[in-house]
Amino acid sequence: MQNPYRLGTPDWERRYPVIVGETVIGAAFRWHRDWLTLSSTGEENLGRPEKGTAGIEMAAAHLAAEYDAGHITAMSLADVTTPVPVLTEPVPLLHPRMPHTPRNVDTATAVLRTLREHRWIPFTGFPGSDNPWWQQCELCGWQGPRYWSHQRGRNGRLPSTHRHGPDETGRGCVSDEQVRKAITAYQD
Repeated sequence: MQNPYRLGTPDWERRYPVIVGETVIGAAFRWHRDWLTLSSTGEENLGRPEKGTAGIEMAAAHLAAEYDAGHITAMSLADVTTPVPVLTEPVPLLHPRMPHTPRNVDTATAVLRTLREHRWIPFTGFPGSDNPWWQQCELCGWQGPRYWSHQRGRNGRLPSTHRHGPDETGRGCVSDEQVRKAITAYQD
């Protein structure tokens, strides 16, 4: 019989600690469309879940079964969560999990150029469009995870002038008018 598990609070990269009783046994997270686990034996890509199955439940249940079978051991919460990145120069072009292919290099180069134009500072390499990416807003100093798929414009249009939600003090970014003045692309 499998031990009941629960999911802990996800970190900024959306890694969910998987906990049996009070013991952290690993983490489950999504990378592009696949679900991965992190355990005492390393990362494992479980692929996509069957239709009708929640990926997080598939990954967490897999970890629980591996723990019950004695294939993995307990970990600390710090071992399964990603700390907020600290900016170090130079920032790599690609996230370590992104394959170094000509297409990924070209895409990342174009994305980073657009981020610079729109006054964002990335703290890590490009993780793809649908993965969290720690960034800083140059207009107000806010930091947090962003998704490129939410930042880019649609159908050849510029992105929204709404840059991000409020910080922990409740302060938001500069006004739409100030965004338009600060970013050349909005002035055409």
